[in-house]
Amino acid sequence: MSLNRSEKEAVISDVTSLAAKAQTLVIAEYRGITVADMTKLRNNARSNGVTLSVLKNTLARRAVAGSAFEVVSDQMTGPLIYSFSVDAVAAAKVVAEFAKTNDKLVIRAGAYGGKALDVNGVKQLASIPSKEVLLAQLLGLMQSPISRTARVLAALAEQRGAGAAVEEAAPAEAVEA
Repeated sequence: MSLNRSEKEAVISDVTSLAAKAQTLVIAEYRGITVADMTKLRNNARSNGVTLSVLKNTLARRAVAGSAFEVVSDQMTGPLIYSFSVDAVAAAKVVAEFAKTNDKLVIRAGAYGGKALDVNGVKQLASIPSKEVLLAQLLGLMQSPISRTARVLAALAEQRGAGAAVEEAAPAEAVEA
């Protein structure tokens, strides 16, 4: 079913607004994927804040024209699924994880920060921990020196406390003898 002009303009405007908010775009070929598998992919994407769309490539090219994702417009051929995410790694993670379990989904390309990514670039982006994990790791690194210092001071205080107890007990024994 073909779209009329106003429907095409609506699709272009929707995708343009998605592209304006997104940091990452991942393009994958979905030829041969069952409806059930596609539904699983869409549900997983939705829960991770990724917008997955099957678009006409000409409309997608027009929508990303002038944006940071224009660098991959030459890859927009064939049956493709477009994954946009505001989180820098979410789209790459969702698509790469699904591609590991379903060999029919073939990652074609991606874009991040105005730079085109090949298949390996998308997989490397997917291997980066999420923002929450990175913040937790940073907090752990910042707390580590403080907690080590506190443990050393506690051990010194304990040692001195035990040493003072020995000194107090020694003179009492000397008096009794």
